[in-house]
Formats: sequence, C-alpha cells, structure tokens
Amino acid sequence: MVMYKEPVKSATIYDVARHAGVSSQTVSRFLAGFEGIRPETRARVEASLAALNYRPNSAARMLRLNRVNRLGVLAHSLGETGPARIITGATMEAHRRGYVLDIIGMDGDDRESVDTALALSVEHQVAGILATAQTQVVLEQLRAFTTDIPMIIDVAITAAGTALPINELAGSLAADHLLGLGHRRVGYISGPATWFAAQARQRGFEEGLRRGGGELVWVREGDWSARSGHAAVRGAAQEAGVTAVAAANDSMAIGAVSAFATAGVRVPDDVSVIGTDDLPESAYLLPSLSTVALDFEGEGRFVTSLLIDQIEGTQSDESALVLRAPVTHARGSTMPTHERVR
Repeated sequence: MVMYKEPVKSATIYDVARHAGVSSQTVSRFLAGFEGIRPETRARVEASLAALNYRPNSAARMLRLNRVNRLGVLAHSLGETGPARIITGATMEAHRRGYVLDIIGMDGDDRESVDTALALSVEHQVAGILATAQTQVVLEQLRAFTTDIPMIIDVAITAAGTALPINELAGSLAADHLLGLGHRRVGYISGPATWFAAQARQRGFEEGLRRGGGELVWVREGDWSARSGHAAVRGAAQEAGVTAVAAANDSMAIGAVSAFATAGVRVPDDVSVIGTDDLPESAYLLPSLSTVALDFEGEGRFVTSLLIDQIEGTQSDESALVLRAPVTHARGSTMPTHERVR
C-alpha cells in the first residue's frame, strides 16, 4: 500500500501579519530591519514569527536587498572524479547559505571556451563566480578577465595544518607509503601534463621519493582513464627492478592492476600499486586498492564559503571553512618488499 502525506505549508508574512494583528507591510519592514516600528508592535511580530516557526525565503530576501542569490560556477571536465565531487560540495554549501549554482561547462584547454563561459556567467547576473582552474589556459583567462563581480579561483589550495597544497601533499603521501614498505625503485603514471592537479601530484611524489632515498625509474603520462593506466604499464612495471607503481588517480591505478593481471604479474606479490582519490569502489576491488583520499567535497564547501563571505562581507562559521588534509588508506594492493612472494 502506498501512503501519501500532505506537505506542510510554510508560514508566509501574511500568516504572521494575521497572527500578530498587524499589516503585512509592517512584517515586511520588520524583516528588512526597519527601525521605526513601535516596541509593542515589534514584540507582537517577534512572538508571531516564533509561534508560526516562520522561515524567511532566501530568494525574497535577496530581492529585498536588491541582490541575486545565484553563483556562477565555471567547471572543466565534470566527468572526472575530482571536479564532480568539488561541485557537489559547492552545491551543498551554497544551498546551506541560501544560494543556488549556475554551472557552466568549459574546455580547459580552449581559451575561447573559457571566455564564453565567463561571458555567460556575467550575462546571468550572478552574485559571484567560482572557477575551478585545472589548467594554465583557464588560469590565464580568469586573471585577464575584468569584472566587479566577486570571484574565487580554486587553485593550489592548502589544507588546514599543512604546508603543501593538497595535491602536492597527496603525491608526497603516496611516496611515503611506498617508501615505508621498503620500495626504492618505482614507476609513476601521471595525469595529463596540462592539469595543475597532475603536475602537483607528480611534483609531490618525486620530491617525497627523493627525500626518502627512492628512485623514480620511469614516468608515463595518462589521461585519468583506466584505459590509459592499462596502456601505461602493459605488465612491464618490473623492468629495471621496479617493485611498485603509483598512479595520479585511482582509475589509472585500476587500469594498471588489470594490465598486470593480464600479463601474469601479481599485485601486490610481484608489484605494489597505489592510486589517488579514493574512489568508492576502490575498497572493493580484488585486491582492494591502496590510495590517498582527498576531501573534494570539503574543498567545494571551502571555496564556496570564501566566495559567499566575499559577497556578503561576512565571516562563516569555522566548521564550514576547515579543509581536511589528504590521508593514506593502506589496502591489499601494496605490501612490504620483505613479504613479497617469489
């Protein structure tokens, strides 16, 4: 049996006015912060607002303040895990603070596409612009764009309590994990060379490996896809004594594991593999995939909070502004070198 529940109607200013015995204009003036209301009238309105559990409509509030409550979001490669989850977090924070998002896609390698996205965001009369800058092309076009609309560019953000940007730190943690297991000669599957995230993760990995006395035997570029991770190794990771491979994201790591299995190379017995991002399915693979998890949703909330603070000239509550640092999840695809089965 299907049961239906009638929706509860929210109180309006007209309901409040009737309850308080005043005009709707008086309630509107009270909500707008008008000071010239008699104390006894103000008290009645306040009591009625509380009694009816009145919740102001954010769109109406923006209209009264002669402001819009839309944020323009310029997004590149929404099909990829990181950008999609950042937008998810941005949406959550925007809704929490009474805003909605206009998401405008763009090609991060095409200047004209970026300019068109910027023009569209301004044309839509947004209160602010949030741009996820994944490439140098996007960053240059954003910096050259002149507007009086508040704008936040999401690039090279540092997590709370850390010195390195989050993507560079993620690469460093992957290197630390392999070094801690005794691996010294490793291979690396990078993301697209034009992406800042790929550059930072590789930079962090190389520096972490060098600092710990490891050697990066080879680097092969992928495009974030499992297919490219498969093509990057084709079972040949053990060349020159390589005992482990790190990938700049989980999808490429999954492709690498598949290629090794096809070639008869055992993971982790013959070669360890670690990814980055912590895809939900990573924990359920055979073997489960070791990875470095990033707080993408937290990043989206973080940058959106900064943008709304800039728009409203306020400071958000502290909990909304905390961006968690990347963390390593050690799973079945990596193992110490002294436990390797020959």
